[in-house]
Amino acid sequence: MTFRTVSVPTRDPFLPKFAFLLSHVLLPVLDDIDAILFALKIGNGERPWKTSDARLVLADGSIWKAKSFGASGTQVGEVVFNTSLTGYQEILTDPSYAGQFVLMTNPHIGNTGINFDDEESTQCFLAGLVIRSLSISTSNWRCAETLGDYLAERNIMGIYDVDTRAITRRLRQDGSLVGVLSTDNSKSDGELLQLSRSWDIVGIDLISGVSCKSPHEWVDKTKQDWEFNSKGPGDNFHIVAYDFGIKHNILRRLASYGCKITVVPSTWPASETLKLNPDGVLFSNGPGDPSAVPYAVETVKNILGKVPVFGICMGHQLLGQALGGKTFKMKFGHHGGNHPVRNLRTGHVEISAQNHNYAVDPATLPEGVEVTHINLNDGSCAGLAFPAQRIMSLQYHPEASPGPHDSDYAFREFVQLMKREIAHSI
Repeated sequence: MTFRTVSVPTRDPFLPKFAFLLSHVLLPVLDDIDAILFALKIGNGERPWKTSDARLVLADGSIWKAKSFGASGTQVGEVVFNTSLTGYQEILTDPSYAGQFVLMTNPHIGNTGINFDDEESTQCFLAGLVIRSLSISTSNWRCAETLGDYLAERNIMGIYDVDTRAITRRLRQDGSLVGVLSTDNSKSDGELLQLSRSWDIVGIDLISGVSCKSPHEWVDKTKQDWEFNSKGPGDNFHIVAYDFGIKHNILRRLASYGCKITVVPSTWPASETLKLNPDGVLFSNGPGDPSAVPYAVETVKNILGKVPVFGICMGHQLLGQALGGKTFKMKFGHHGGNHPVRNLRTGHVEISAQNHNYAVDPATLPEGVEVTHINLNDGSCAGLAFPAQRIMSLQYHPEASPGPHDSDYAFREFVQLMKREIAHSI
């Protein structure tokens, strides 16, 4: 074995002098400055760290002190918990959270910051964000700004350093609760409690506040870097999509399966939809109580049996009511990207993304309506089909965003339903 001699260049003679200057002169001066600033803050009654400056007051009388980020003020809403590990930006921009405070059970939020590719709508509709730990730094190649700055720009309140596990246990035991978030020290706990008990999300039409105002065409597909399932443009079916609070990725997935999409407002008349001669109609997800929007139920009724339809989330509930069934408010709903669902037709289990507080009671549905999916956590109805009227629906989100892609096949099944309808009419 032979060894090779490597010459090492002589060390820069300036380095020891610089190290001495840094350690004996500059650093002590900086330490002195920090000590002076610290002393000044203490002397003025300030602390060099953020203290609790916000309260979450729940309708059950419990008061949770926290630290604020994002916007300031006072806001009322229904508190729900979300069990997703990732995807807080998609959750923030999901219109189905209108009127709600979203509590994230995953304790560490904000570490990937915000990027502008993952928006599920054009704005944030939720009432506020509740988290355990706010990341002090961001680390993601797509990050454009911090979570706190993003919420402040959109006038959305957030709190952190609150016991989210304890609140989640309370919601699971007692059910969803109305609460008030406030950074206003002039309001007493009693005033905030009274406000929480004087508001109710049940019976409020939240759809009209999140729907588009006029019809428009949607053309964007899932970007190639993120495409995972569809196989080319397909047959270019024309779909009218009712916007009850539709997520952008539902539209992207349909476009990726080759569909031409016309998005219409929640109040768009059924007669105008049928004049467009669509191959199918989508009834989208949306916030709140389906019983609070009878106009939407009537629209669904007037379209059923005329073209194939696909309902997602709120759309699924509206279909249930239009068929003569009833919906009910769940104890604390389903919110998260890890809910197991069984497809009763195939026996397969899917891990699904869900966001709803209401469900269809299958016992109230007429003969011929088939329950196609059930939620394995509580046995609730997670999907319906009525072959005689070319109807299919899912209570959960096949596009996920955030969440797994197990249920993306539903878009392909809708395309196949439209294809069979056209073949039958020829």
